[in-house]
Amino acid sequence: MSLVRLNIKGISYSQTQSGAYALVLSEEDGERTLPIIIGAFEAQSIAIALEKEIKPPRPLTHDLFKSFADRFNIIVKQVIIHKLVDGVFYSSLICECDKIEEIIDARTSDAIALATRFKAPIFTFENILDKAGIILKIKDESKLEKSKFKMEDLVANVPEETSTFKDETLEELHKQLDQAVNNEDYELAAKIRDEISKREK
Repeated sequence: MSLVRLNIKGISYSQTQSGAYALVLSEEDGERTLPIIIGAFEAQSIAIALEKEIKPPRPLTHDLFKSFADRFNIIVKQVIIHKLVDGVFYSSLICECDKIEEIIDARTSDAIALATRFKAPIFTFENILDKAGIILKIKDESKLEKSKFKMEDLVANVPEETSTFKDETLEELHKQLDQAVNNEDYELAAKIRDEISKREK
């Protein structure tokens, strides 16, 4: 089966699933497109990787994976969308480390989020495009553009490192820390602890 290279055409709000997004891939040498439903986090992660100027204050999961891979000389060479079952796309990462090639199973949304960071090409098989690919007619294309949001709409939701405890004194923070620990709210306790540590430096 021959492989077909795909490019990211855009991301649009899903018309079928609330809170989801449609990642639209297009074949490099043809007219067919492959829409894939992905979650909000993955859509944001892909959008951030495509928008070079935007850098989140802390690494996202896919950024962490890229840093980890770089540190240990692991390269993602390509992504292959190799299977479609009941509307679910299955993908593989083709990786290389010390000249040894490995194939790693991955969700398609994660695989593409990583491909954007490694600048790795994305491929699928001809039979998958035959089965799930669609040709956008001119009116459909304009509809996609209307429903397509700007990447800033997604990346605008990246949280900034702002403190929610800025108005609290150190004494109040220590009290809140004790209370959070007693209530076994460890996530809140960790945030308060970090704020105390910043101030006591």
